[in-house]
Order: sequence, then structure tokens, then C-alpha cells
Amino acid sequence: MPSFDIVSEIDLQEVDNAVNNVLKEIDTRYDFRGTSTEMSFNRKDKVINLVTGDDMKVKAVRDMLITHFTRRKVDSRVMEFGDPEATSRGQLKQVITLREGIDKDSARAIVKLVKDAKLKVQAAIQDEQVRITGKKIDDLQAVMNLVKESKIDLPLQYVNMKS
Repeated sequence: MPSFDIVSEIDLQEVDNAVNNVLKEIDTRYDFRGTSTEMSFNRKDKVINLVTGDDMKVKAVRDMLITHFTRRKVDSRVMEFGDPEATSRGQLKQVITLREGIDKDSARAIVKLVKDAKLKVQAAIQDEQVRITGKKIDDLQAVMNLVKESKIDLPLQYVNMKS
């Protein structure tokens, strides 16, 4: 029976490359001269830590991250920006967490969307992914288009297509 999985995954190597490119750009930009800007990426926790001079620089780094993520074909919606906090050295610290996987509420919304479409497919939540199974590949492709057009605020990929 044909099936596929709906997942939300991040290519951590591309994220690492984007962070390194942002660091290179910070070194060459005029508006960052004379201030120490530190950024580190923790692969295990999927967190980017940023420490910089002021609010304007936090926004500039945020824009650079979004730009470099897009260049690297990583959806920028995976980044969840925390509130900037003051440090003891008079700088600002911001924690950027990367969301991976489909949370339970979004998975339920996807299943409800598929069931409301009245297609002859079954949707099942499996950990942080949703498996869609049906008799016809055309129905599975209709589900893909339906989910793509929906207002779910997650970058979704369609993997493991079996016929």
C-alpha cells in the first residue's frame, strides 16, 4: 500500500555553514567594527547563542541569519528567536533555538486537515512525523498539495515515499 511521511527536519551541516558565513560577514562589516560579537552553534541542543553590542546589531545579525539560511536552502521558520537579555559586560545576549520535528498540536492539525478533505487515505501520528497511507498515489499527491497550501507554520518535507 503506497505511503509517505510528513516530517520537519533540519540539515544541521547547512545550519553550521550558515552560522560560519554570518561570522565571516560580521568580521568584514563596518558597523560591527570595534564591538565584540560572538556567535556559537550547539549541534546537540540545536541552539545558536549570540552575544553582541546593542539592539541594532542583534537585528542585523538576525537579518543576516535569515539571509544565509535562505541561501543554504534551510527554511528560516525553524528559528525561534528568544528575547535579548542584558549581560554583565553591557552587551546583549540572545538565544536562538531551532525547531525540528512536528509537535503534537501541528500533527493533529495535519491529521484533521487530511480527514476533512474526504480523501481515501489514512493519517497516523508517529512520534514527530505523520504517515499518510492510501491505495492510490494520486490521493497521496493530493494530500501533499493540500498540506502545502495549508496555513501550518512549519517547514515540512515529504519523505519515504513507497508505492
